[in-house]
Amino acid sequence: MKTVTPPHARGLPLKAGTRGSPLARQQTATFLSLLRQVCPVLGRSEVFEEHLITTTGDAVQNRPLAEIGGKGLFAKEIHEALAAGRIDFAVHSLKDLETVLPEGIALACTLKREDARDVLILPPGAKVDPADPYGALANGANIGSASVRRQAQLKYARPDLNFSLLRGNVGTRLAKVENGEVDATLLAYAGLRRLGLADKASVVLSPEQMVPSACQGIVGITVRKADENLWELLAAIEDPEAKAVSAAERALLMALDGSCRTPIGGYARLMEDGTLHLTGLVARADGTFLLQRSITGAVADAAALGNELGRELKADSPADIFAP
Repeated sequence: MKTVTPPHARGLPLKAGTRGSPLARQQTATFLSLLRQVCPVLGRSEVFEEHLITTTGDAVQNRPLAEIGGKGLFAKEIHEALAAGRIDFAVHSLKDLETVLPEGIALACTLKREDARDVLILPPGAKVDPADPYGALANGANIGSASVRRQAQLKYARPDLNFSLLRGNVGTRLAKVENGEVDATLLAYAGLRRLGLADKASVVLSPEQMVPSACQGIVGITVRKADENLWELLAAIEDPEAKAVSAAERALLMALDGSCRTPIGGYARLMEDGTLHLTGLVARADGTFLLQRSITGAVADAAALGNELGRELKADSPADIFAP
């Protein structure tokens, strides 16, 4: 990493806004640590302030996101604080960030991606065959999940399964399985790894078994567009690979233009030959339809590849899947 000089256009301390969950705070701590590495003058702890902001998505836990306004509700209040000047950076799980941002706000930085795969969580002691992970689920098992993407893919593979709404932070979801309130759940491996809970995963699902959410495992930083003095600082910590794959995956989402009721998956990775490989998925929520396709091209064309694949998937999927 190169060293950069601190921004002077705005006063100190610099304020980073984030949700209050343990995972969000861990991601914010990583972000601030990276800033201190590239800008030693800002290495003193008093230069930064972590601002915890309760979002509507966090406050309302007993209803699906689609019923209360979509995944953008994990960023709404944070971006209001950013626009009002109460914070200087906003730290997000990029998979929870809408593709069209509020006016005057921009995605300025993406951090190195953690493992993007999903994991299956089963009760302690459950025996699993990684080649057939869903075989460990009894006929008619009750799966706790709030993700229509995960539910649709599981229903496609196992129509016999039942689902109940399960929201909350990682600890809450793990406890529901351990206490027997649900037979299983699915989580992002990235979150478990960042919290030191990787051993809680009963089996890690390959992207072929379960296409991840677009931008899963990537932390994104938004700022006000007008704060040009912060862009050099953030450029010094941006991960080029995360920038490329997130551009492809977010372009895929933009082209599909689905709602939170639309099961959509997207996963891009850089290949050994230097090309970018992108997989996209569209499904019907009840699992009766699933379309998965891939595209490969130059990294420089990441956004164009995402747009092309998204348009192709949308054209070849039933129109009702994208109904608001």
